[in-house]
Formats: sequence, C-alpha cells, structure tokens
Amino acid sequence: MADKKTGIDQALIRDLANILNDTDLTEIEVEQDDVRIRVSRMGTPQPIQAYAPQYMQPAAAAAQPVAAAAAEAAPVINGFILTSPMVGTCYYSPAPGSPAFVEVGQTVKEGQTVLIIEAMKTMNQIPAPRSGKVTAIMVNDSSPVEFGEPLLVIE
Repeated sequence: MADKKTGIDQALIRDLANILNDTDLTEIEVEQDDVRIRVSRMGTPQPIQAYAPQYMQPAAAAAQPVAAAAAEAAPVINGFILTSPMVGTCYYSPAPGSPAFVEVGQTVKEGQTVLIIEAMKTMNQIPAPRSGKVTAIMVNDSSPVEFGEPLLVIE
C-alpha cells in the first residue's frame, strides 16, 4: 500500500499564486487524486473617482467653441465604486419578479448582498465592500458585465 502524502504542498501553492500574478486571474483551482487546492485573491477595495461618460453631441452643439464645451465638464462621481470581480451577467434581484437587493438612495451594510453576477451557470452574490448609501447603479438589470466594470457607487 502506498503512503499518502500528508501536509500541504507549499511549492504548488506558491506556483499557483505566481500564475495568478502572471495572468491577472483572481482565482485558480486544481484537483489531483483526492486533493483539491484553490487559490484566490481579492484585491483591497480602493475608493476611486470616476467621471460620467461623455456622449456624442448633435452637429449644432459640436460647432460651439472648444472653451464653451470645456466649461460643461462631466460631473464627478464621489464615493466608492464597486467594480465587477468577474465577467458575467448582472442581476438586481435573486429571481425574476423578486424585489431588487438595493435601490438608489438605500443604505447598505458591509457584507450585504447588493447584486448577483451569473458566471458559467453559477450565481455569485456580490457583497457591499463597505457600509454607506447607494448613490448610483451603473449597470442595467440582466446586462453583461466585464471584469473591473463599475457596478454601483456607495458613499
């Protein structure tokens, strides 16, 4: 009978962590025989400032002098912008017809589920990284989202 290896293969964990860093992945999992190792990283939430998107103006407005257009700068969004941790489809509620997890103006607590992102047929609850008031929801219900895309703003 073969002896089973006891303990955790730290070299394998280091190799997986290096793969995460080299590829900008947030999670990796390997399974070999009866051992499964999952390494993931969650970046420290950092508040950022973002600007509202600029939209194309009609031709008449485009003819205005550049100085006048610069005076009408996009509003600055203040607060913490929660970004998508993965690629998937964003949902406001746990099921069709159910009330939304949060609405603009609502106060949330850290850890409270604010959205769901479906990725590969798995529903991933997205928690609020901090407590505060939801001041903007920046995605539509049932819309596709990319990794790092702004989802909502918490002040």
